[in-house]
Amino acid sequence: MEAGNLHELEGLIEHTAPVHAGSFLFRQGDPFQHLAVIRLGTVKTYSIDREGREQTLGFHMPGDILGLGAIDEERHPCNAVALDTVTLCRLPFRVAASLSARMPQLQAKLFRLLSRDIARATQLSCNNTADERLAAFLIGMADRMASRGYSASRWQLTMSRMDIASYLRLAPETLSRMLRRFQEEGLVALEGREVEVRGRERLQAMAAAEVGLDQARLEAA
Repeated sequence: MEAGNLHELEGLIEHTAPVHAGSFLFRQGDPFQHLAVIRLGTVKTYSIDREGREQTLGFHMPGDILGLGAIDEERHPCNAVALDTVTLCRLPFRVAASLSARMPQLQAKLFRLLSRDIARATQLSCNNTADERLAAFLIGMADRMASRGYSASRWQLTMSRMDIASYLRLAPETLSRMLRRFQEEGLVALEGREVEVRGRERLQAMAAAEVGLDQARLEAA
């Protein structure tokens, strides 16, 4: 951005105090007021259906924006909970909308983030096999870590396997069996929450590589 625009934007951003693991950033049905950018930590978003069942919708990392899904109805359609210590920058949405009309770079970034969220939701709604969904998750995590300057082959999961299973629309025991098989086939190595990707080319082929690469490009932009 131009220096003047950047200075104006920085003056309107609110830096929040750290939020600890298990704390809610917002709840399903809360009024929507701010867009929030994650500065540190990981956030899980999930919804609760009428039968009280939880469905994990996404895992959000530094640089991701929370709140885009609430723009239409002006209420958050899901819950957002910290998985570890999280800090945020917040910007009132009405201010962000006004600024984006004058700052093409800000507007383009918001459009890219909306497009990325739609692409992820579309990928999960497709009739992919369980293996393809798990491979896409692993490749997606690897690319997201790499875009943030971390190792693309080895990282720590902040989310539980139960959360991952919910996100991938799998039963927890099915996910456990698949992970054991992926290890036996030399695709990954697991130790506690530490993941090492060893068969990236095979995983990428299973995951429809263009999806993962497009997501990484969107996040790096």
